[in-house]
Amino acid sequence: MAQPTHASPTFGIIGAGMSGILAAIKLQEAGYGFTVFEKADRLGGTWRDNSYPGIACDVPSHIYSYSFALNPEWSHFASPGSEILEYFEGVARRYGVDDQIRFSDPVVRCTWTEEERWEVETAAGHIETFDFVIAATGILHHPKLPDIDGLDSFAGPMFHSARWDHDVALDGRRIGLIGTGSTGVQITGALAPRVGRLSVFQRTAQWVVPVEQVAYSEEEKQTFRTDADALDRLHEELTQAFNDGFGTSILDGESEMVDGIEARCREELAAIADEELRAKITPTYRAGCKRLVISHNWYDAVQAETVEIVTDSIERIEPEGVRTADGRLHELDVLVLATGFKVDSFMRPMTITGADGVDLDDVWAQRPSAYMAITLPGFPNFFMLNGPNSPVGNFSLIQTAELQFEYAMDLVERVVSGQLSRIRPTEDAARRFEDERVDAAKNTVWATGCNSWYLDDRGIPFAWPFPFERFRREMAEPRLGDYEGANA
Repeated sequence: MAQPTHASPTFGIIGAGMSGILAAIKLQEAGYGFTVFEKADRLGGTWRDNSYPGIACDVPSHIYSYSFALNPEWSHFASPGSEILEYFEGVARRYGVDDQIRFSDPVVRCTWTEEERWEVETAAGHIETFDFVIAATGILHHPKLPDIDGLDSFAGPMFHSARWDHDVALDGRRIGLIGTGSTGVQITGALAPRVGRLSVFQRTAQWVVPVEQVAYSEEEKQTFRTDADALDRLHEELTQAFNDGFGTSILDGESEMVDGIEARCREELAAIADEELRAKITPTYRAGCKRLVISHNWYDAVQAETVEIVTDSIERIEPEGVRTADGRLHELDVLVLATGFKVDSFMRPMTITGADGVDLDDVWAQRPSAYMAITLPGFPNFFMLNGPNSPVGNFSLIQTAELQFEYAMDLVERVVSGQLSRIRPTEDAARRFEDERVDAAKNTVWATGCNSWYLDDRGIPFAWPFPFERFRREMAEPRLGDYEGANA
């Protein structure tokens, strides 16, 4: 067996959101050196960037938690965004990694050198080298602005939902909201009781699953504080029900669970007395084809006198408001763009240069992809957490990231022990995996005839298309034969 090539490897972590904090804590526990690079002045990722009214996680809070830092203090079954940010900040402080984050210094370049190390350069001109790089950049951090004529001409305050301007007064004013995905639905529910008028510009109706806003009682939280086993059991029960039950079942558009979800939504729709409104917000595609939206107040909010659902297409933005195709000018004081994110950006606009000068922008010229959603041919010792083709949507991204990190560390330990000379999947393995993934994706509910952010430029869902149990198995045992440099 070969001698160890990295007795004490060092790591550069890009991003101090959920995945970056996870990586920092686990690397610290393993005794490895690392630096976390964060472009903003505060950790938290999407929960730092998004602070719009009504923001909450639609994954149960007790599984949107690190398995090693379960939180007995969650206020609700699906807790608000400010509470989630507070949780991540608290965990980082408790494990002592917050002072190892280099804030306000974004990475602009990563280059694999002739010395077989990664050279990382930041906007401030700092250059450091590492044995491994972990990209924990997430997918929901580059706001996507709509392509609408006159967008810059609006005379009032206008901002993306992920760049909320809290200095702008909303109460009693005329608000325009473009978008009815999860963010748009949450904003609608929060603003309906406050504004003078809320014009919600809807391109496509959503299947909105009604749920009760369950608050944990002080007695329940006290039980979680004093009985660690009870908290562990709840975490495991929710994991099985959500990932292995709900999250996996909705992959199949013909499943009984999808039938039940659609029936429950139709019950809420049938209770709406206004036939015109009911028709506007009733989808014409299979439930689950788009990411399911979860809400406790959407159906009440859209029936409020202050709310209008506008389905005529937007022709242009004017200084006074939004002009729709029917010729009507919707006069507005404030315009909010809940139009999503550039989900195919990942590490970009950073320049990532791998072995033999290969540029990631060239490799991903058509679309992003990755072997097992984590590693890339041509980019040795480079990992992505929640990277291309990861389980996204109605899964817990924390649980996904934890499994991916364990997979990465399994490979790192094989380099340290000499079983692998470096971590670099073969082109053949990556192509084989991608072909299998694409074939499976074509048979998921996401490919049943709607337009969604799950689809790539070919109209093929880019997400992990297999049951979550398969993801768990793949992460538990890397296929060493799919990596270059394996030593006997």
